[in-house]
Amino acid sequence: MRQVGEGILELLRQDSEMPQAVGGMSIGADPITAAVITVADFHNISLKGFMVRKQSKEHGMKKFVEGPIAAGDHVIIVEDVVTTGGSSLEAIARVEEIGAKVEGVIAIIDRLEGGAEAFAAKGYKLRSLFTVHDFGIKT
Repeated sequence: MRQVGEGILELLRQDSEMPQAVGGMSIGADPITAAVITVADFHNISLKGFMVRKQSKEHGMKKFVEGPIAAGDHVIIVEDVVTTGGSSLEAIARVEEIGAKVEGVIAIIDRLEGGAEAFAAKGYKLRSLFTVHDFGIKT
């Protein structure tokens, strides 16, 4: 997980500004979020984490987005594997409903099956640590 955290943090450092938070659709993005914010702390970088629920809680505040993000925060959606981009697009919609600004998506692996194009059609850029080609898989 440290290598994943370091890799994603390196991609974030390439941006003109570091986002305030990273997160994504629970449960897949939860360990990635934890890795990135932990590694960021090792480097004295302040970075918050959040999670997006597939369904709101039945009780309490009935939130879809949990964590210390607020309207106006710039965030990155993290994902384990991107295929068509559907779950990340759902996470983006939920995060934008609370007024946060999604700057893009970072995945561990892009399966090269249309996710990048789906994000681009909505104005988001997908970056990944690997593609399926890195594993010798031809598309």
